[in-house]
Amino acid sequence: MKSILITGASQGIGRATADLFLEAGWRVGLLARGAQKLQGIAARYENAVALPADVTDAAAMQAAFDAFVERAGRLDVLFNNAGMFGKPGAIDALEVEDFDAVVNVNLRGMFIAARLAFQQMRRQDPAGGRIINNGSISAHVPREGSVSYTTTKHAITGLTKSLSLDGRALGIACGQIDIGNAETDMVAALNARLAAEGKAPNPVMDVGDAARSVLHMAELPLEANVQFMTVMATRMAYIGRG
Repeated sequence: MKSILITGASQGIGRATADLFLEAGWRVGLLARGAQKLQGIAARYENAVALPADVTDAAAMQAAFDAFVERAGRLDVLFNNAGMFGKPGAIDALEVEDFDAVVNVNLRGMFIAARLAFQQMRRQDPAGGRIINNGSISAHVPREGSVSYTTTKHAITGLTKSLSLDGRALGIACGQIDIGNAETDMVAALNARLAAEGKAPNPVMDVGDAARSVLHMAELPLEANVQFMTVMATRMAYIGRG
């Protein structure tokens, strides 16, 4: 049974992806802060492992990874997904603490998870595996009022490229999925803010379409890699937005 650990697995894209992989017969490590939500998912599937942890807590993350590998035997894939949008606004409307909160989850947390996955994949027998980073279309083209989020997602693109290069000789593939407006609580909150400002909401796509894209990337043999994938709502303003 192939194994995947998913961060941010209790809701949104992470939850949809976890459900899809579980139904596809993978051993799935469900990592997020909300233990109750994770246990509710794990109760429905024999192949699910609840791993309550905060991605910013290096010690808790180490314990979670160790527990999952002990149960699964190895780590085939990490979906490095946990993230937050943070307080919206132009840079001079934000406090440094607002920026730090987003960096702590979106960058430091993803670094910690990637480091642990890379370490495990290097030492397991046979060696190798795949890391899929959840970037964002904001990793390429920002939306208004997203300076903290956009900055971290540009950094994730650098992380993806570095992991791809450093993992090449070790059989560790790394790719990035950039998702545009999957219908999640985060996008719903953004659309509610737009509506409150008298603006049209962003077009959305079903979150299951994002999950299926992750499954496609994960199911490839290690000899093949999707380096960057963009999947988005067809009608959203992305090409030429600004």
